[in-house]
This record gives sequence, C-alpha cells and structure tokens, in this order.
Amino acid sequence: MHIEAIMRALADPTRLRIMRLLSAMELAVGEMAQVLGQSQPRVSRHVGILCDAGLAERHREGSWVFLRAAIGKERGNPVGEAVDRLLATAEREDADFARSCEDDRHNLAAIRSARESSAEAYFARHAEDWDQLRQLHSPDQLVENRLVAALGDAPLGQLLDVGTGTGRMAELFAEKAERIVALDKSLDMLRFARAKLQNLPADTVELVQGDFAALPFTAHTFDTVLLHQVLHFAQDPSVALTEAARVTCPGGRIAIVDFAAHGHEELRERYAHARLGFTDGAIYTLLTEAGYVPSDPIALEGGELVVKIWLGTRQGAPASADEKSIKRKIAR
Repeated sequence: MHIEAIMRALADPTRLRIMRLLSAMELAVGEMAQVLGQSQPRVSRHVGILCDAGLAERHREGSWVFLRAAIGKERGNPVGEAVDRLLATAEREDADFARSCEDDRHNLAAIRSARESSAEAYFARHAEDWDQLRQLHSPDQLVENRLVAALGDAPLGQLLDVGTGTGRMAELFAEKAERIVALDKSLDMLRFARAKLQNLPADTVELVQGDFAALPFTAHTFDTVLLHQVLHFAQDPSVALTEAARVTCPGGRIAIVDFAAHGHEELRERYAHARLGFTDGAIYTLLTEAGYVPSDPIALEGGELVVKIWLGTRQGAPASADEKSIKRKIAR
C-alpha cells in the first residue's frame, strides 16, 4: 500500500461511504449502486480508484463482480489496519458522516432481503430432492454435533470449506475459526450461501467460486480443510484430496464427511453422485497418498446411508505464525 494513493482514494465522500459499507459485507457493484443511489458506471469508477489504492478488491462470480474490503486486522497490514480504525473513528466522531453511513446501512436491508428471497426460491425448487436424500441418512444435527466433537477444542485457524453448498458448515464454525473461506463451483449455491452468511462480520467469511480439483489458493494456506458431503461428486477423489493437501499447512487437519460405501445406484442419476460412498480403506489410501496421517473413522448410524467422518493431519512440522502470515498475504 502506498500512502499517497490511499489518501487520494479516501478524499471523496462516496468512496468513504463505500469503504464503510464494505466493512459490513461484500457487495456486488450493482448492489452498491442501489445502496448509494448512484449510477453503476459512476460507482464502478469509484470502486476502481479504491481497488487501485489497495483498499478494496474485486472477485468475479459468473457475470457478477463482488467487492470486499482489503483492509482490516485479518490482512496483517499495519497501514490497512490504521485506515480501518480511522474510518471507524470518523464514523463515531463526525455526525454528518455517521448519518450517511447509517442511511447506507439502512438501505442494505433491501439488499439482504432480496438475497434471502432469491435463496428461498432456489431452495424451494430443490427442497423436495434434498429432503428425500436426508431421509436416507443420519439426522443433520447428529452429524454436525459429531463433527464439532471430532474437531475438538483445538484452534481451527484459517478454515477452507470446500463445496460449501448452503453455507451451513461455514455458519457452524464461524465462531470457532479465525477466518473461513467458503468455496463452491456453483454460482447458485454461492448466492444461497451468501444470503445465509451475510449477517456474519465481513472479515469472518469469504466466499469464492472455484473447483475442488484446482483450488485457487497458494500452498500451505489453511489450518483446517473441510469437505462436507462433497467428495462423492468427485470423478477422481485423489485429485481433490491432493489439492486439499497442497493448500493445508503442515500439521493442519482435514475433515471429510461423506457416505460409507453403499449400493443406492439411483443417487448417480438423481443427484449426480459420481461415487457411491467410500470404504474406510479407500479413504485411508487417499489420505495417506495425499500426505495426511489418518485418524480412526467415526461412523454415524441411523439411516439407510451411513455417514462417516474421516480425519487426517498433514505431514510436516506446523508452520510458525510468521510463516502463516506471509503465506496468507501471498494468497491474497
């Protein structure tokens, strides 16, 4: 970050408002224009200046471009942290600026409502299929409780939720992890997850479009990697686990929640399952070949489909705090 560019970028009331909005949640450019009551081209110009100064950053999901703040404590950049504190202090001390920010946040309610309505419509279109699948396996609450217990009280650190789907796992572990990156290949599922997670602090969860066969992150970025009911979609599970291992810090952990091997062939056609569950031996081989040390599997009975939790620890000495900080900066 260059201080001259930062000061020039902040020398505009609209851009100050944009930065305070981004401290609350990620927003698409069109959503930002709606909140600010300005044209999208004008807002895009302001956004370009903020991004050039390193204060904000764009990421694309299909035809949509989302914005997130590039400052804050989790970024490990002292100048960015100082700017973040300055803007928060300005909102507390400057009455006119505070009113503008309050009006903008009030307008965010319409954005949140639109996202939730869209998510509910998507869920309604697919709810029957999902409900029928749920009836075949252990209750979700039981699975979640056992997963939380299996990961224990050890810090989760930087957590990658691969195939986040509805965002439930990110929501479940938001208070336990230092930060969560929720990844999914489906734009529809990302929009669903965004609606579910939009009330969490903006610096807690980041949503990313990507494929588990080619994760868009640098090596050794995450302390915990979670694949919850996603590995059975992999044509080649070894590729997915090799990628997971690549982005896991030495000493970090992986948790796989999926079905034990079964014979429900109809799941291939109806739900696009590429694999009909996994044996313990198959997962053991996949984990060890990827560079993890497996733990004993956990079985959750209570349905025609048995859900299992497989854990593994990445081989190698854990990275130091300084090494992790450097890698996270590079990953961004």
